[in-house]
Amino acid sequence: MPRALANFDTRGFIKIVAEAGSGRLLGVQAVAPEAGELIQTAVLAIRARMSVQDLANQLFPYLTMVEGLKLCAQTFTKDVTQLSCCAG
Repeated sequence: MPRALANFDTRGFIKIVAEAGSGRLLGVQAVAPEAGELIQTAVLAIRARMSVQDLANQLFPYLTMVEGLKLCAQTFTKDVTQLSCCAG
């Protein structure tokens, strides 16, 4: 994740759980320094009944922790190492 690389601290992970078939978000787990930066966005996405694809298509500011939600959502359909110079 680009922000973690910029912080020189890549410990942790983001995990998205989605409903099979519809792709509707069921849960998000974030364990990382500054994970609190992104969890509220995950809560809002779940409450809005967004799908993984909806989340993957959102605009997120570059070089923020919350951008990790988008990258994680994109892994359901794409290889993110092919999308970002910094994601791999």
